[in-house]
Amino acid sequence: MLRFATNPEAGGWRRPEILLLLMAAAAPISFSVWMALLNNFSVEHAAFTGAEIGILQSLREIPGFLSFAVVFLILIWREQTLAYLSLVVLGLGTALTGYFPSVLGLYVTTVLMSIGFHYYETVQVSVSLQWIDKSRTPEVLGRIIAAGSFASIATFVLIWLAFDVAGLDYHWVYLIGGGLTAGIAAACWIAFPRFPEKVRQHRHMVLRRRYWLYYLLTFMSGARRQIFVVFASFLMVEKFGYSVGAITLLFLLNSVINVIAAPRIGRLIGRIGERRALIFEYAGLVGVFTLYAVVDDPWMAAGLYVVDHLFFALAIAMKTYFQKIADPADIAATAGVGYTINHISSVAIPVVFGLIWLASPAAVFLAGALMAMVSLLLSMNVPAAPEPGNEVLVGRRLSGPVPAPLSAVE
Repeated sequence: MLRFATNPEAGGWRRPEILLLLMAAAAPISFSVWMALLNNFSVEHAAFTGAEIGILQSLREIPGFLSFAVVFLILIWREQTLAYLSLVVLGLGTALTGYFPSVLGLYVTTVLMSIGFHYYETVQVSVSLQWIDKSRTPEVLGRIIAAGSFASIATFVLIWLAFDVAGLDYHWVYLIGGGLTAGIAAACWIAFPRFPEKVRQHRHMVLRRRYWLYYLLTFMSGARRQIFVVFASFLMVEKFGYSVGAITLLFLLNSVINVIAAPRIGRLIGRIGERRALIFEYAGLVGVFTLYAVVDDPWMAAGLYVVDHLFFALAIAMKTYFQKIADPADIAATAGVGYTINHISSVAIPVVFGLIWLASPAAVFLAGALMAMVSLLLSMNVPAAPEPGNEVLVGRRLSGPVPAPLSAVE
């Protein structure tokens, strides 16, 4: 049996922040391959329309909806171990995708890939907020986004070379991408010590009245994300005829911008606070989605796609808002519950809006603008200095009393 180092004070590169960066790089390798190839692979090999892509994306979000189960899985595995296992499952699901070029095959491999992706993302949020000091969280989360974007850049370059230069088939690209993710996870498992919990996490579901604004922001974020992930990229292929190479280059540009901008955005959030960052994000998204509804120029559509993607880095503010108001023992359980809430809308929107898409693509994006407007109104209720007892500006009666001491709450 393999024996792993357990010294949490291991120096040099064997630190929690380095592990977070490596895992953050591993996940996008598989997910970038899956995302970049999905629309073309599904249209060319499985004859997908907007209805099938909507069903597939809804199925992809079901594991996210079930993310609350993380709180039960950490009864069996440490969160760090669960992160490694999730990355392996993500890699396996991606590696198998190219071997099942059918509607049913894509549905099954998508669910497998999604289990790994969503459970990794849930655990990654939890351990990041536990391992990183509050004063450094925005900047470090920005670096984590940048690490993922850098990995995506390398992946998109390889995809472009594989298709436009080497002429590889889809199944080889899926296999290589999935294999790299699983390999990095295995290497991290062997190389890094097991880091201790600073505060023992609750091993049961946690729903707190005083987190209600965070829950609502999370719910609306899931709805907004689906409009971008599912329909903005599908617009590029169906309406403007973007090829695999063109889509990959667009993803590559987004990743390059994130590498440069995400750490700076993290530092900016640390200076201006979560309230201003969230208000800026959602005000901008109202305009972006409205323009999506009327755009007829492929270059303008690509520009909107880049701007839309850049706004994702501002989602750091939602995580740091929760970190500031939360009982430290709630973080793991609430990360799972938060992902479930996020995916309530994510499960329904792709299939429902996929049917709407058949009648009017513009209506899909106008609905996205309305969602962004609701999020903007909610973000205005975030205090300038959030903390336990000061979670919201309006509606404090909904929050109830703050438990004392917080760390003792069960």
